[in-house]
Amino acid sequence: MENLNLVPITGVIQSIRQVSDECCQQMVAIQNSEGINNFVVSPDTYVINTVRLRVGMRVTAFYDANLPVPLIYPPQYNAAIIGRSNANEMIYAGYFDENLLAADDSLQLNMSRATDVVTSNGQNYSCPVGDNVLIVYYSIVTRSIPPQTTPHKIIVMC
Repeated sequence: MENLNLVPITGVIQSIRQVSDECCQQMVAIQNSEGINNFVVSPDTYVINTVRLRVGMRVTAFYDANLPVPLIYPPQYNAAIIGRSNANEMIYAGYFDENLLAADDSLQLNMSRATDVVTSNGQNYSCPVGDNVLIVYYSIVTRSIPPQTTPHKIIVMC
């Protein structure tokens, strides 16, 4: 799990359509300031809170940069994780060690009693969150290296 290289793309859904003959896959076009990115949302995609994706919704989609992608424009990725995001919050997904430091050293978590910690199916999680792949919702970070934050929600991907 430490080798996971999840890359986020945040934007607004422009269209949702079925992928050719695959009834269980959808192509979701997400537009941001850098252009349009297409994501294949399949049964393997974790949709945060099982939210129903809609045109006009602001989302963050993550793809695994270690997997091959077709060299086409606009880019097309297999979505590993996708979820609704608010304008005033950031979402990070990746492996965190036992000290709650992201594997790429890009984020250090400081837990608080107010942090809502749940499993991927929404159940309360009362064990240590380190040494897991986490989806972290936060709004403010320090300017230190690595940046630190006190998240308001963590989803543990058991």
